[in-house]
Amino acid sequence: MTTKEYESYYVPSQSHWPIVGAVALFLIAVGAGNYVSTLNSGEGGIGGYILLAGVCLVIYMLYGWFSNVINESMAGKYSHQMDNSFRQGMSWFIFSEVMFFAAFFGALFYARTLSVPWLGGADNNAMTGAVLWPEFVASWPLLVTPDGTETTQMGWYGLPLINTILLLTSSITAHLAHSALEKDNRKMLKIWLGFTILLGVVFLFLQVVEYMHGYSEEMKLYLTSGIYGSTFYLLTGFHGMHVTLGTIMLIVVFLRVLKGHFTPTNAFAFEAASWYWHFVDVVWVILFVFVYIV
Repeated sequence: MTTKEYESYYVPSQSHWPIVGAVALFLIAVGAGNYVSTLNSGEGGIGGYILLAGVCLVIYMLYGWFSNVINESMAGKYSHQMDNSFRQGMSWFIFSEVMFFAAFFGALFYARTLSVPWLGGADNNAMTGAVLWPEFVASWPLLVTPDGTETTQMGWYGLPLINTILLLTSSITAHLAHSALEKDNRKMLKIWLGFTILLGVVFLFLQVVEYMHGYSEEMKLYLTSGIYGSTFYLLTGFHGMHVTLGTIMLIVVFLRVLKGHFTPTNAFAFEAASWYWHFVDVVWVILFVFVYIV
């Protein structure tokens, strides 16, 4: 009878970080809802403060949880089996994000291909449109809300096109950084990873500029500007949030690179951040086509 050696499996101790993250997300949801509901009414509220508290708590949670995992990894507590668990967990997380955006794109598809034609009289629903909105014209985007407020479509050229080029370029620089890591070229790893972070920060800055332009008196494209305004800010806003998270992940990885972490054979944290970054880039390309162009 032969004995077979099994690889040890590290079981981490109980952690308070999941409940901290849950409380932070709850504060963000409540704060954002309250803030948006009072955005155009001029009424004062505590939604902005609750939202800020939630964001700060998320940052605290990420810092603490990342620190624990990094310390355990550098202490050599993680085995090959644990590495597989991390990879499976990240894969399922990205899949959940795919379904998250699929729901938003599904709402956009439903509004454009079903709701708008129905209100315009398609499929023998002319009476419905005449009763609900007599002056309605079935075209997309809807630039006139039921109360008669007019808005302007956000064009695909200008800032949206520049941001698309920035994100596509950042995918290339992220891949070059990964290639440099595989070749154990630390200098080029730092350079390409730094460029990727810079491109992400510039993207977020330009998106803020785009939102300021949308909320200007010239465009009058608000979150409350009918189905077009709500779907536009919903999709681009949540994508911007994901780019922010991806940028934070890359910054953490970059700081670890500066400290000498990662080897060509042991760099899952870098790979996970790279996977996520490529994911948000692909989502933006789809968003750019169906929200800005089509």
